[in-house]
Amino acid sequence: MMDKGNLVTVEKMWRREVEAATTYRHLANRETDPKRRDILVRLADQEEKHAARWAERIAAATGRQPDPKEVERGLSWFQRISDPSVVLHRLEQEENKAEAEYDQLMSRLNDPADRLIAEEAMLEERDHAVVLRTLAGGALPTPRSTLDTILRRERWHVRGTGWIGDAIYGVNDGLGAVFGIVSGMAGYTGGSEVVLAAGLAGTLASALSMGAGAYLASKSEREVYESEVSRERAEIEEDPHEELLELELFYQLKGFSVEESRTMAERLQKEPKQFLRTLVQEELGLSEESFPSPWRSTISAAVSTAIGGFIPIIPFFFTIGMPAVVASFVISTLAHFAVGASKALVTTRSWWASGAEMTAVGIFEAAVTYGLGAAFSGH
Repeated sequence: MMDKGNLVTVEKMWRREVEAATTYRHLANRETDPKRRDILVRLADQEEKHAARWAERIAAATGRQPDPKEVERGLSWFQRISDPSVVLHRLEQEENKAEAEYDQLMSRLNDPADRLIAEEAMLEERDHAVVLRTLAGGALPTPRSTLDTILRRERWHVRGTGWIGDAIYGVNDGLGAVFGIVSGMAGYTGGSEVVLAAGLAGTLASALSMGAGAYLASKSEREVYESEVSRERAEIEEDPHEELLELELFYQLKGFSVEESRTMAERLQKEPKQFLRTLVQEELGLSEESFPSPWRSTISAAVSTAIGGFIPIIPFFFTIGMPAVVASFVISTLAHFAVGASKALVTTRSWWASGAEMTAVGIFEAAVTYGLGAAFSGH
């Protein structure tokens, strides 16, 4: 006979299972990705199985069958309408809490049947927490997303395009920055020798800045990778089952069946080094082979930026005044079109559209900076 304390705990666990199953059903109905929907449905099925077994134990102890609709009607608005990723994170916390409560419950249960239900449910709740963390992982900042934010600020860096992409974006940055400086100083001084000095200083500063940024970004990416490898290695040693389940789920989200995912993950787990590398790549999108050389990135960014910055000041080596200003505008406009068109090598846009866009941006930049320079000069 189940004592009153255990009965209260069992009823609480039954309610938790019914609420979790209902929430998973709501999320599955709102999910557009069929692979994620299938996973949520499987979680709901497992929670309903737990709830049914607890309901049997409650009925045996009290003579009444608990009604799951009472729990479903009391489901909070948060779980019904909140953002799915937020709900998944909340459910993960609840699954972790349920695992701990099951652990405590088992120490008080005397009936072997109750202990068996609690033990099986506890193990599945732990697995559910892993699944939920993986499904909701995109909603929280990760080392990878933080790094991507840094890299987006370094516009010279285009993953997968090699030195060609680095060079194109370096020229783009140098040309844009120095053309603005030259235009502004031309408007302020009327095209005196000061424009050449300002242009050279701007070219040097841009090249050094972009080179340093390229080096630090490449170095930071490798440091993040090494840090995450160490963290992932420790997690594998601490709980290999959890990491195996995570890898299985990643494969399921890619479209493999449950059986195929389990087979591939178990096969990889037999090769510890490959298992570790695969987890880091799947979980964080980090791969050692994709890292650029810091020094190659530095040289490519600095040299290409210097080349782009040098273009607008070429006429000022030979003449000054309005002839130099006009010549600088013409060659810089042509250079903007050429750089924009060359982006077609690393993008899917047509060369003429990209070139025309870059030209329009350059002309607008020149007009604004020249106008500001002229306004401050009082001319």
